[in-house]
Amino acid sequence: MQSDAVTSRAVAWWHGALCAVAGLNLTLWLLSALAMARGHGVTDAANDFACRAQLLLSAAYVLGCAFRSALPVYDIPRIVVIDTRLSSVLIGRSVATVAELCFAAQWAFILHRVAFLSGSAFGEAAAWAIVPLIVLAEVCSWVAVLTTAQRGHVIENSIWGLSAALIIAGLLVIGPHQLVYLYPPMIAWCIGGAVYVAFIFFLDVPMYWSRWLADETSGRRYLSLAQGLADVSRRGTVSHRWGEWKSEVLWMSLYFTFGVWSSISLVYASIALAGRGN
Repeated sequence: MQSDAVTSRAVAWWHGALCAVAGLNLTLWLLSALAMARGHGVTDAANDFACRAQLLLSAAYVLGCAFRSALPVYDIPRIVVIDTRLSSVLIGRSVATVAELCFAAQWAFILHRVAFLSGSAFGEAAAWAIVPLIVLAEVCSWVAVLTTAQRGHVIENSIWGLSAALIIAGLLVIGPHQLVYLYPPMIAWCIGGAVYVAFIFFLDVPMYWSRWLADETSGRRYLSLAQGLADVSRRGTVSHRWGEWKSEVLWMSLYFTFGVWSSISLVYASIALAGRGN
């Protein structure tokens, strides 16, 4: 373990803010669980299952994001903020994988449900495509993290952007007006999704592409999958240098706020759908 002697107040404040947001997110999820426990008028097993599935999937995502907020990891450079046995890329990436698959399943569930209620064949087909796409994205992420080759992140984030665009298209084809009681959240999801897609393809993917080109130009030697697995199993290098974290601050901050809030919003949407679907 190598410890960075230079501590940045900016990184400390950012980490503290992430931890505070994680606490807020856990509270918001508990409120959604209480809303479901109070009863939503569900009488059939299918709607009850859909609601409970959304709640549990959201719990996995919220907890995963809380864990990663408390123990931030910058995967490819193997940099961490906190010196602990849990601060390894292997653990952080594993938690992220489970959480992100649960998040993708949430969107697939809600899109399939609203598509079914509105009779949209395109929406149902899009819903079935979401989870397989994100599984592929996670594979690309793991390859990138293990080998340190940034092109895997280029493909991974492109798939995330494509998946978000597919969800937006599915919602727009369905038409928010067809489900009046979900009109506000559907509009918010479409607007938020459009901003996310723009962020992915105009900022995120180009960033990883430029990193890939820089590594190629410098003649970087990449790890094999076996070498990478051994490498990520160790603790990361502790660093509080702003210069090393600044490229990760924006996307992590947005991910652990708006991403989590959208997950929790899906729980409330499932409650509304169940109450109207009886």
